[in-house]
Amino acid sequence: MANNLSQKLIADHLVGGEMIPGSEIALRMDQALLQDVLGTLVMLELDAMGVERVKTSPSVQYIDHSLVQQDNINADSHLFLKSACERLGVWYSGPGNGISHPVHMERFGKPGDSLIGCDSHTTAAGALGMLAIGAGGIEVAMAMAGEPFYMQMPEIIGVELTGTLPDWVSAKDIILELLRRHGVSGARNCILEYYGPGLDGLDAMDRHVLANMGTEMGATSSVFPSDDVTRAFMKSRGRESEWQPLAADPGCVYDRHEKIDLSALEPLIALPSSPDKVVPVREVEGEPIYQAYIGSSGNPGYRDFAVVAHIVRDRHISDQVSLDINPSTRQILSALTQEGHLGAMINAGARLHQPGCNGCIGMGQAPAAGRNSLRTVPRNFPGRSGTREDSVFLCSPETAAASALNGVITDPRRLQMPYVRPQEPADMRVDDHMFVPPLPQERARRIQLLATDNTPPLAPLAPLPPSIDAPVLLKVNDNISTDDIIQAGARVLPIWSNIETSAEYAFEAVDAGYVDRAKQRGEAGHIIVAGNNYGQGSSRENAALVPRFLGLQVVIAKSFARIHWQNLPCFGVLPLTFENPQDLERITEGQSIHIDDLNRQLQSGNRVTATLGNGESLSLRHDLSARQRSILLAGGVINWLKQRKHDESE
Repeated sequence: MANNLSQKLIADHLVGGEMIPGSEIALRMDQALLQDVLGTLVMLELDAMGVERVKTSPSVQYIDHSLVQQDNINADSHLFLKSACERLGVWYSGPGNGISHPVHMERFGKPGDSLIGCDSHTTAAGALGMLAIGAGGIEVAMAMAGEPFYMQMPEIIGVELTGTLPDWVSAKDIILELLRRHGVSGARNCILEYYGPGLDGLDAMDRHVLANMGTEMGATSSVFPSDDVTRAFMKSRGRESEWQPLAADPGCVYDRHEKIDLSALEPLIALPSSPDKVVPVREVEGEPIYQAYIGSSGNPGYRDFAVVAHIVRDRHISDQVSLDINPSTRQILSALTQEGHLGAMINAGARLHQPGCNGCIGMGQAPAAGRNSLRTVPRNFPGRSGTREDSVFLCSPETAAASALNGVITDPRRLQMPYVRPQEPADMRVDDHMFVPPLPQERARRIQLLATDNTPPLAPLAPLPPSIDAPVLLKVNDNISTDDIIQAGARVLPIWSNIETSAEYAFEAVDAGYVDRAKQRGEAGHIIVAGNNYGQGSSRENAALVPRFLGLQVVIAKSFARIHWQNLPCFGVLPLTFENPQDLERITEGQSIHIDDLNRQLQSGNRVTATLGNGESLSLRHDLSARQRSILLAGGVINWLKQRKHDESE
């Protein structure tokens, strides 16, 4: 039987379940990726589980989000994470090395391996022919402890690329075109698998752009073949020996199919404040801009910066614009310096920032309120930039640079200059000396965690009660993101690992009264009701854990984003969907909902019957597997694992 590449990668790592779309499967994860603000919770969870040595190899902890050291909190967290890496057998990539996703591709990415990461953009490694999946930290911790990773078997969408990109059009425009067609939930529980002759014109970091932002469509992963382009990337980094060819079988089929003629694309831009509000740049030309921001994991390649240098060389940006250059890795910063591109951008008026996530997650480079910011980042959710009243557009480096020169949104095709599509240097060898490898186990056992006030042990979670009788404390609309639930930015992000402290900011921008109402209810519990695609965006598990800490028991939504749906039962929160989506209109904030005999209802099928405060019946459903139901009823993964170990010891 002819299989597509995604099916082959899944089959190579399958340890349980059947590869039938929608059914639960279990996968062996080879590698693990952690970023700092969510990796801190992973380390605390591994400690709570009693793990002495992680099983995934390599497992790598990156310091890339919490780089703004405005006080001691971030610096203390870095020391905690380094000590945890030494104790548990994890590589440590310190501040300044760069963003986890491109650094991992450069240093550890390996065709054919599986990778799990506590960052939704872990999918970027699919550019190298990996099965790369973002997940909540608790599921990453389980995989690092040697447990399988469970998920629903996705549908595979074949994306055929034909033709060649025109001048002034690049990889960002390809993924924006897919978002224009299918929206932010159009690939939920799907893998995007790219193939076709159009791939020949995309280098490995171009493919990274597509694989990274497939997450914005809700995709479980994105997969590219491992071909001569992949080989050239690994050779340039001195790792050709780890390359292997991987491709779909001839004659394979896909569950769904998409085709893009690259030759027909034009420069595109996503309007505020959603990645799928995509229009041609020409339709919004002339709008004044305040900022043009280059970098992030959304456009992290050498060419993404070098093309900007070519555009602005011997020119000056508008004096109304801040051109922010955010190198993605130390290695790329070094190459840009050696090739003279960094100097060209600085001489044109650009501002240089340290390699890391920075402005993409609201950690610095926040724009002025209400002023237009053009960014090459993957997301433009409201307030994610660090400015609540922001106006962020998503675009290619070409569009951002052209606009920076003119001070208004500009179609780069209007520039009176030849287009250059830069090629990265043939030698991009990785400098290892800033990576700290795992300690031998006998030395690791003697390491003590350098805990801080901001890394308290996780508080135990009580199981759900036999029956639920609780009010709806919050009713929200479609596309509530994890940024809406627990904010990013320099004010809140550094304290994410402290659940009690960060709980003060839950849903702050959505409903500032939520926290007080939740505290009044306390352990008696409450319910949240939502529209479509609840929990889109980041994999941050504290978007589930913080409301659970405040007493959240149930979320009822029209639909959920994949990772958040998986995170909720991991912390003992029941995710339910409406059998009739119109029933959302029957529920008002403050109304009570009663769910009787919860255990029996969960075990007897997918339907759950609830009663509204006015006595009307409400038909709901869950899609939890037997394993997830056990985790939910135990009060979360840690309780479930402890009970399982107890049962096994008897």
